[in-house]
Amino acid sequence: MKKLVSILLASLMLVSAFAFASCDDSKKKDDGKYTVGVCQLVQHPALDAATQGFIDTLKAEFGDNIEILNENASNDPNTCTTIVNNFVSKKVDLIMANATPALQAAVNGTEDIPILGTSITEYGVALGIDDFNGLVGANVSGTSDLAPLDQQAQMIIDLYPDAEKIALLYCSSEPNSDYQVKEIKRLLTAKGISADNIKNFSFTDSNDVSIVAANAATFADVIYIPTDNTAASCTETINGVIGDTPVIAGEEGICSGCGVATLCISYYDLGVATGKMAIKILKGEAKIEEMKIEYAATFTKKYNPEKCKQLGIDTKALEAAGYIAIGAQE
Repeated sequence: MKKLVSILLASLMLVSAFAFASCDDSKKKDDGKYTVGVCQLVQHPALDAATQGFIDTLKAEFGDNIEILNENASNDPNTCTTIVNNFVSKKVDLIMANATPALQAAVNGTEDIPILGTSITEYGVALGIDDFNGLVGANVSGTSDLAPLDQQAQMIIDLYPDAEKIALLYCSSEPNSDYQVKEIKRLLTAKGISADNIKNFSFTDSNDVSIVAANAATFADVIYIPTDNTAASCTETINGVIGDTPVIAGEEGICSGCGVATLCISYYDLGVATGKMAIKILKGEAKIEEMKIEYAATFTKKYNPEKCKQLGIDTKALEAAGYIAIGAQE
């Protein structure tokens, strides 16, 4: 009998311990405090703005109740993997992946932690999803930085109607850049420009940007650069070798560094939109597997005053056509 009582008492103590631990875990999950990991591929104005918009939005909502681990991979996809693995080991509540290699690392790193991408041009291309319909599913969603490519192609034709040769300058290791230049080439040929006069100039990383950009400038009457992270981090190098060959850019950061004009979005606003998605997920107001990719609502034509002055471009004519100067009040 004494042995039986001892066993019962031990069992009760064990059950109580499990119950206490369970309650403690529940308290941890419901205490309104969160940890979010941010993995940004590389430092440049567009991605920086998206990250800042994301952080500002979460801080405004949660204040001191949120810890944000903000890490930059210095344009190294392998470092993205290391950063994500660290987030997973720390059991963060959500991962924000800024740019395609960061998103790919996050998707490969966890199937359980919610992942929000931002500054991703086309999720179907980035994640190898055929017939992408706007919903990634599982533990992934986010925002896209894609501006209308047909309007960008038309911008090239409108601003440089006499251009005979067009160079498409981009990083070959960025799948979304490859997607954009293919679409731009298709759109330009549909508008009457010979495919033989549209040439791809791809660089593998920052080490060969200079020589490839110089070759593009020698070939072309005008250069197009898509929303390309490596190009965005090397605009000073590109600007130094292209001479008077004008650049039409896929986003404002590239344009401000080496371009004449762009049709762009606000990356800060894109980060804000991503932050609002994160808030809904963290507070249990939405299921990430049911959240479709969100896109920018507005697009703005902008020009680079400094580059226009260098090339003798009439900025009054640009403003009459609806362009605004980079840095001007919108």
